[in-house]
Order: sequence, then structure tokens, then C-alpha cells
Amino acid sequence: MQLRKIIKALGHFPTDDAATKLIWLALSNITAKWSRSTHDWKTAMNQFAILYEERFVRPAP
Repeated sequence: MQLRKIIKALGHFPTDDAATKLIWLALSNITAKWSRSTHDWKTAMNQFAILYEERFVRPAP
């Protein structure tokens, strides 16, 4: 629901890359508020780390 609200508020995106970046940032902010991890989220985060390794920062353990 939170992700849908963010996408709907911005309307359209000039490129697919812009949409991908917004979704990644939104998910990053949304998951920071979660009290428990979701199923297979670690796999998704690893994929983001591969795709955006120069911008991806892992939290300190």
C-alpha cells in the first residue's frame, strides 16, 4: 500500500531506470520501519546489491 501511494503520487517516469530507482528507494525506506523481515527479502536485497553495487550500502551488523 505504501509503495502504491508513492508511485501514484509521482504519476509517470521519464525512463525505466528512474522508476527502478524510485521503487528501490521507497522499499528501502519502507523496510526500515518493519519490525520483522519478510520471506525471501534477503535474496531480493542480494540482487539489488549486484545490480547497484556502487550505490548499495549494507547496514552494519
